[in-house]
Amino acid sequence: MNQTSLQRSSRKSRNRIWFERLMAILALINYLLVLFDLSFIPFHNFWQQGRVQFLFHIGSFDREIPAEPIQILPIPIAPWYNWVKGIEPYRATQEYLKQVDQLKTVVNEKKLSSANPADFLKQTKDSEISTILKQLRQSSREMIESNPFQSANKTGTLERIKNIMREHIFGTNKASAKQAFDIFWSEDNLNQHGWREELDFFDRNIVPLIETNYYRPVSETGEPVDNFALLDLPFFIIFLFEFIVRTGYIRSQHKGLRWIDAMLWRWYDTFLLIPFFRWLRIIPVVIRLHQAQLINLKAIQRQVSQGFVASIAGDMTEVIVLNVVNQVQDSIQDGAIRNFIGQRGSRTYIDLNNQNESSLLIRLLANTIIDKVLPKVQPELEVLLNYSIETAIAQTAAYQALIKLPGIQGLQTQLTQNLSRELSHTLLETLQILSKSDSKFYDLTETLIDQFRNSLAQELGTQDSLKRIEELMIDLLEEIKVNYIQRLSHEDIEDILEQNRILKEKLNLPAYSSIELYHRDRP
Repeated sequence: MNQTSLQRSSRKSRNRIWFERLMAILALINYLLVLFDLSFIPFHNFWQQGRVQFLFHIGSFDREIPAEPIQILPIPIAPWYNWVKGIEPYRATQEYLKQVDQLKTVVNEKKLSSANPADFLKQTKDSEISTILKQLRQSSREMIESNPFQSANKTGTLERIKNIMREHIFGTNKASAKQAFDIFWSEDNLNQHGWREELDFFDRNIVPLIETNYYRPVSETGEPVDNFALLDLPFFIIFLFEFIVRTGYIRSQHKGLRWIDAMLWRWYDTFLLIPFFRWLRIIPVVIRLHQAQLINLKAIQRQVSQGFVASIAGDMTEVIVLNVVNQVQDSIQDGAIRNFIGQRGSRTYIDLNNQNESSLLIRLLANTIIDKVLPKVQPELEVLLNYSIETAIAQTAAYQALIKLPGIQGLQTQLTQNLSRELSHTLLETLQILSKSDSKFYDLTETLIDQFRNSLAQELGTQDSLKRIEELMIDLLEEIKVNYIQRLSHEDIEDILEQNRILKEKLNLPAYSSIELYHRDRP
């Protein structure tokens, strides 16, 4: 490959990695939008007010920690996103807050028009303020009785409002919430504790909770309104176009590949196209980020694949080995050994290559033993013959009488040594001559081996011997199964995999996992 081709290939590779990174970032943005959409309803209070207030519950004791909420978001996000979920202000609670605002407006106007606080206290007895307070008491009762928070699954919010008001008025949350609101929205309570202080308490602790209530209409399908598909549509179009183009490119690179097979080549991208279970888009997002070299998952892939192999290797090996052993046991019980011995003489032998392999093997083994093995063991053979001759002579009566004569024992030792040496030498030379020049030697050897094999098969084929052999083999296989399972249960598969990884590192072999091999060259 010349320099120009290398430069062109390098430029193409850089362009491809930047395209992969662009699409990976786009998929990540889409997934973050999906996560925000999934969390919008459960955490609507936070997205609407941008603050968090902690609350712990121990038995029947509730306490807010801290008393003041912690502001996290500089601006609320819910007003910008409510239309996606079809969220609207709840009419009853909004009217209630409007009455509170109306009261504050009238109070401020009266206070500004009063020359001194005493005059203001007198003006609070006028009909306008009294009418507003009466309306607030009535609205508070209706809010407690009708529970407008129920449609938004915020009944707990109403309970918090009631507990806060009980604690504020009675110092305990065991009193009546209706009475607490009646007392709070009375001229005597507001004059006694201060209009500004009480209204500030209400704005700080009650108004934010009431503002979290909302109304979400139901669509014709019977499900709450959800317009997220409109936000997801641009991403869907982009990913669908990319999926079609990639499928066509894969099919062009692999001749004979069907469209459906090319689509399954990057099966994980289909999660970006389905309109349900959107949280599963984490799969293509993570894979794309890894392929775009924005994150490195090789270590995780190696651990995942090793854990997967470790979890199934033992079970698979047990199943395979036990299945083989069980089949052998079944074959023995079905009479495989009997059939083999009984049909040995009646079966037609099929010759595949016009060669007598048994004869050739016998010749090869005989030549090897005679020419190579026996010369090396000749000294040991002489010792064995010498011992055998001495033992045989010593048992004769004539030797027992001659051994008493002087010098006979030494002569006997010399004679037996010479005899054993001559016998071993003669035997070796005879075998070497016969193996090289006498073809009948091999015929006799084959006849001897065949006769030995047939005699052994005939004796093993007797009823008692065969039955005992079958029982022993079945018991042996059963012990193999039990001991194998026990040994495998104590074997640490992960240690084996770790040893395999270390060995590959020592040999500088690539330690790709199955996942890496699958995705390494994928377009």
